[in-house]
Amino acid sequence: MSDATIYFAAERESDDEPRATVCVLGSYAEALVMTVERIPQPGETLMGHSYRQEYGGKGSDMAVQAARLGADVSYVGVVGDDAFGQRFRSLMDAEGVNTSGLRVTEEHSTGVGLILKDEQARNVIAVDMGANKLFSPEDIDNAYGVIAHSNVVLAQLEIPLPTALYGMKVAHQAGKVTVLNPAPAQNLTEVDLSDVDFITPNETEARVCVGLEPDSDLDNAAIAHMLQERGARNVIITLGEHGSVCFLEKGETLTLPAFPITEVDSNGAGDSFNAAFCVGLAEGRSVDRAMLFAAATSSLCCTQWETVPSYHDRNAVEEFMANATVQA
Repeated sequence: MSDATIYFAAERESDDEPRATVCVLGSYAEALVMTVERIPQPGETLMGHSYRQEYGGKGSDMAVQAARLGADVSYVGVVGDDAFGQRFRSLMDAEGVNTSGLRVTEEHSTGVGLILKDEQARNVIAVDMGANKLFSPEDIDNAYGVIAHSNVVLAQLEIPLPTALYGMKVAHQAGKVTVLNPAPAQNLTEVDLSDVDFITPNETEARVCVGLEPDSDLDNAAIAHMLQERGARNVIITLGEHGSVCFLEKGETLTLPAFPITEVDSNGAGDSFNAAFCVGLAEGRSVDRAMLFAAATSSLCCTQWETVPSYHDRNAVEEFMANATVQA
């Protein structure tokens, strides 16, 4: 293993070429966060501090990160007709994300997560997905125009699984590249994944997806093969500080390194990776270069706290890559 400096900025599209287009089939949940000295015991009340409201939800995170990387991003999903839903819409407007595929409903409130973080960086989280639960195949049909306009369509599982899979089917039939991030993880052993070009779990999620215990010692190649037997063409498993590995449908394996950073907060790194990977694919990059771009983007986000505030723009990522040394 030797050190190698990665030069990437020269691969960027010229300003005269069309922008990459990414459609996120997503979720939003307002994060209500408080810091406490320690995690309370059942029935115990503690005094906390530093209460804050943060933008949450994997779909929202992915849309923001992709937009900051220069893509033309569309978001399809459901929020409540309330203050949190309006805050989300304001965020999307500020980031330049197209929300013509967003449905606003009075039937459920916007999703919300209650988060207690202690001073040792541990947390407990409870989430009510609220209006996200109403995201239906009909919403996908109503948003066909933005799906058809996109190069890459990205879904995750904070929305109903049937809706995510239907979105992959519609996008695949429209000739788009489809990416499914199966998080939060679900057992997919009875699910048809034949409309998924890339499935992108981390190591724990990959095991849950194939019906194993999260700490199963079955090797990643075998797990990837099981997902491919369900129809997924390519399997990317993210390995945290050890990088990522892709098992291609043709039998090849790509192993990509991690970028060395001083980690502050890894929350939202998976969403950052997926968004950047989709931007790379939408720009016509090879799979390995898109993965490397994603690794740099997600590593950089770990150098700051929270999710949306930690997501860097394209110039920052390219500068980071141009000066980074990774284990190649």
